[in-house]
Amino acid sequence: MRLFDETHAALKYDFKGKKLGNAEIFDKLSNRDSKIRKAAADSISKVLGDNIRVFTLVTNVLAKDKSTEDKWRNFKAPLSSRNLSNLVEDEVVDALISTVKRNYPKLSHRYFKWKAKQLGLKKLEFWDRNAPLPDAHDSYIPYEKAQKIVFDAYNEFSPKIAQIVQKFFDNRWIDVGPKDGKESGAYSHPATVTEHPYILLNYLGKTRDVMTLAHELGHGAHQYLSKEQGTLLADTPLTLAETASVFGEQLTFRSMLKNEKNPARKKAMIAGKVEDMLNTVVRQIAFCDFERGVHVGRKKGELSSDDIGKIWMQAQKDSLGPVFNFRDDYKYYWSYIPHFIHTPFYVYAYAFGDCLVNSLYAVYLEKPKGFEEKYIEMLKSGGTKRHKELLKPFGLDASKPDFWQKGLNIIDNFITQLES
Repeated sequence: MRLFDETHAALKYDFKGKKLGNAEIFDKLSNRDSKIRKAAADSISKVLGDNIRVFTLVTNVLAKDKSTEDKWRNFKAPLSSRNLSNLVEDEVVDALISTVKRNYPKLSHRYFKWKAKQLGLKKLEFWDRNAPLPDAHDSYIPYEKAQKIVFDAYNEFSPKIAQIVQKFFDNRWIDVGPKDGKESGAYSHPATVTEHPYILLNYLGKTRDVMTLAHELGHGAHQYLSKEQGTLLADTPLTLAETASVFGEQLTFRSMLKNEKNPARKKAMIAGKVEDMLNTVVRQIAFCDFERGVHVGRKKGELSSDDIGKIWMQAQKDSLGPVFNFRDDYKYYWSYIPHFIHTPFYVYAYAFGDCLVNSLYAVYLEKPKGFEEKYIEMLKSGGTKRHKELLKPFGLDASKPDFWQKGLNIIDNFITQLES
């Protein structure tokens, strides 16, 4: 792991006479200019390709180590150890993966075909996946306005949770803006059960930053409500940790969408949300499928860079669909994802959480009466209950494919809106 991290941290990418780091070069793949996206992709491909032997060695060693430990502990499949730590059964995760894969054509294939038309292209190159739409633009949203947007969205759903959200604003439990020496990203830390949670943001006034505020306040409210369970049981397993955060994000997005009157901005908002959901669900399941192929293949012997590249390319073609051109050098792109090295099969938890929340939200839309009370009780439970017990009051069962389908239908409905 250290070899992987230190090698990646030292990588420099040539771009228009400059040497860029990982974050800077990958950000170029979201640029409006297709020439800039292509130039960034060319540079990434070269650097990853030049270092692929090291990343292949690390992957082989860690996959072999995991295979040996799985054998000693009698785990049935490569995913089983991760499922155990996530407090979820193998058959539930299998149902999630199979349902998402079955929906690839209906979701990601369909969306990216629509996106290609919006960009005026017959085919998309792999560097076009994160290209912004022609109508997309982001006006600045002051933090005070973001507070009101998020509070109103929570308050419309649950005044009780909105009161907790207001505590974060009134008591300054949020470190809002970026500053020198401050860690990037955003998170909510529960501190201790005798204290309140603290939230770190790097708010820059974009729509995505408003969504991040809603997301982290969901975590904060969840942590605030579950602390009554005590130090050992307040935390939730990884598969349930994103429940309140993604639900709060969904509430805020729906509220902003309802209040947006400009059709072009509305379309861009929906498209952005669809891409976020596809990245969280479809892309992460494709990652999981890739990992499974690598770990199963490693049991038969050491894998070459080409062997791993073929598994990667197949998983990407399956998930993204026929509208994409995949140049041969895209086979190196598996090697920049740290989750594969640090925490094998971590990735499916993103899809698990997103689909779970979508299914919950579908229940809320169908039967809003009494939902708030059951939802708050679920958040208060912390880590005291497994997913079956938590979801039973909502009439949901994650071991059945129709549970996951209910969540995926939310994405399907958004794509239908875009098409119409």
